[in-house]
Formats: sequence, C-alpha cells, structure tokens
Amino acid sequence: MGMPLELNTMIVTKGRESREEENLFRLTKDGYRLYPIDIPIEVRKTIESETNGMAVIQKVSWSNNQTDITYQLVSLNSTN
Repeated sequence: MGMPLELNTMIVTKGRESREEENLFRLTKDGYRLYPIDIPIEVRKTIESETNGMAVIQKVSWSNNQTDITYQLVSLNSTN
C-alpha cells in the first residue's frame, strides 16, 4: 500500500495560517505534502492570487493525514 504524497513549491494559505510569533506562522494542510526547507518560496492566499510575500519553511511534520508547516515570512508584498 502506497502513501499519497504531493510536492509543493509555494505556500497557499487560504486564510488558515496562524501567527506563532512576529514573522513566524503555522499552517496545517490536509494530506501529506513535501515542501522545500530553507529556500525562499512564494506565499499566496489562493493558487490563482498574486504573491503576498516570500517565506522560508523551517519545519514540516506529518501526522494523521495532515501536514503541519512552520514558516518565517521574509518579505511582504501587501500594503496592509
């Protein structure tokens, strides 16, 4: 029996991220996903939206068919 695995090259939040510290965020996604660590990647609210900023993923963990990522926002493209 195989394990479904998805490779992601951007973070799509859909507004579900939570702030852990000033520029440190946590996001839980359904399914098992693999992300590059220690490399800046795009952060978007939806897959079709403009880039909100760039982040560096610091931690990825899998459990119960979910992926938890902790990432640091390194640049922000929003006026908010």
